[in-house]
Amino acid sequence: MLISDSLTTFGKYCLFINKVFSIPDKWKTFFKRTFFEITKLGVDSIPLVIVISLFIGAVITIQMQLNIVSPLVPSYSTGLATREIILLEFSNSILCLILAGKVGSNIASEIGTMRVTEQIDALDIMGVNSANFLVLPKIIGFLIYMPVLVVFCIFTSFLGGVLISVFTAIIPLNRFIYGLQTMFSEWYVWYGLIKSLFFSFIITSVAAFYGYFVKGGALEVGKASTNAVVASSILILLLDVVLTKLLLQ
Repeated sequence: MLISDSLTTFGKYCLFINKVFSIPDKWKTFFKRTFFEITKLGVDSIPLVIVISLFIGAVITIQMQLNIVSPLVPSYSTGLATREIILLEFSNSILCLILAGKVGSNIASEIGTMRVTEQIDALDIMGVNSANFLVLPKIIGFLIYMPVLVVFCIFTSFLGGVLISVFTAIIPLNRFIYGLQTMFSEWYVWYGLIKSLFFSFIITSVAAFYGYFVKGGALEVGKASTNAVVASSILILLLDVVLTKLLLQ
C-alpha cells in the first residue's frame, strides 16, 4: 500500500511539473513575478544564512582544533578540515535542509492558502495556467539566487573561523589561513554549487506541489507545509548521496 501510494504521488508530481513548465502566457508578467520571488525567497534568506554560517564556521573551527592535538597531525589540518567540511557539505546540503524549513514552508503555506480560499480555482476559471503562473517564477527565481546564498554561506563560514582565530587563543590566524589555502581544489566549489541547484529545485517544486493540492481548511494547510518540509528534506538527503557518488567518483 505504501509503495502504491508513493508511486501515485510521484506520478501526480510529474504531471504537476509538466503543467508548471509550460510557456508563460505573458512574459512581462512572468519576469516581474520572477524578480519578486528572487527578492522574497532569496534576498530575504541572506540574514538567516549569514547568522547560521558565521556560528557554524566558528564551531567547526573550535571542534577541529580541540580534537586534532596529535603531534603527528600537521598544524594546518584545522583550516583544511574546516574548509573541506564547509565546501563539501555544509554550504550546500545542510544549508538547503535549513532553507527547506524556511522557504519550503513559506511556499507551501502561501499556495495552500490560495487553494483553500479558491484563488487558484478563480485563475483556472479565467483560463490561466495556475500552476505555471504561481509556481514557475518561484522555481526559476530561487534557482537563480541559490548560488548567491551558497557563496554567502562559504564566505561567512570562513569568516567565523577567522574571528575565532583573531579573538581567541585557540589557533593562530596565520596557521588557520594557511590551512584554508592548503591543497585547495576548485572543483569542490563547483561541486557545492551544482548540488545546491538540484536541491533548490526540490525545495520549491515539492513545497509548491503539496500546497497546490491542499484540500480542506487552515489545518490542512499547516499539515501540507509540514509534509512539504519533511519530503524535501528526505529527497535532499537521498539526492545528496547520488550526486556525491556521481560528482566525486
